Parts: sequence; structure tokens; C-alpha cells
Amino acid sequence: MKILRTILWVLVALGFLIFAIYNWQPVELTLWQNLVLETKVPVLAMLAFALGFLPMWALHRSMVWGLNRRIRTLENSLKNTAYPREREVPAPVTPVVDGPVDKSGKSSGEPADVFNPVDTASDGSAGE
Repeated sequence: MKILRTILWVLVALGFLIFAIYNWQPVELTLWQNLVLETKVPVLAMLAFALGFLPMWALHRSMVWGLNRRIRTLENSLKNTAYPREREVPAPVTPVVDGPVDKSGKSSGEPADVFNPVDTASDGSAGE
């Protein structure tokens, strides 16, 4: 494909060279009333080609750059979701030795909760 592009550019350059040889004449170009540009026809043709080609080429390159960024982003997100993540190995759980529990549900060394609705009386009465 690159060889075809090279052949095309060589043909365009050859055509422009032939055009330049047969049209090498001075031309006056009036830009403003007092400003006159005297140049040759091939230079004027090359300038007109550049003024039309360069903005479209810049637009094309910016679109290609943006699309390549989007493709890279999508490929990276696909790669991140395709591979499973390393799972963390949980630390071994040490068993807790149970101590004796009193009537309030607390361990024997902890004080009883005064706001707990559970009956804390030692004789079993209803708090009288």
C-alpha cells in the first residue's frame, strides 16, 4: 500500500513540475489596494494547494489521534476486565476461647449494662 502512495505522490509531483515548466510567467496579485504581490504562477498554485490541503490534513490527523486514544482506552479497559484480579488471601482466624457468661449476657469480668432491659436482679423478682 505504501508503494501505491509513493507512486501517486511521484505522479502528482511530476504533473506539477510539467505544469510549472509550461506556466513560468509572472503574475500580479492585488491583495489590498496598495499591496500587490508579484509572483510566478506555479508558486501561486502551490500556495493555493497548501491553503486547501493543510487544514484538512490537520483535521484528519487530529481525528486519527482522538480515535487512537479512544481505541487505547477501550483496549485497556477490556484488558483490565478480562484478566481476573489477584484475590487477597485472608489472614488465618484465631479461635476465641469462650469464658463463662453471667446472667446479663456479659463475660464474667465486664460490668452489667444499666440500660439493658434484661432483668439484672439476682433473686428473679421484677425489679422491686
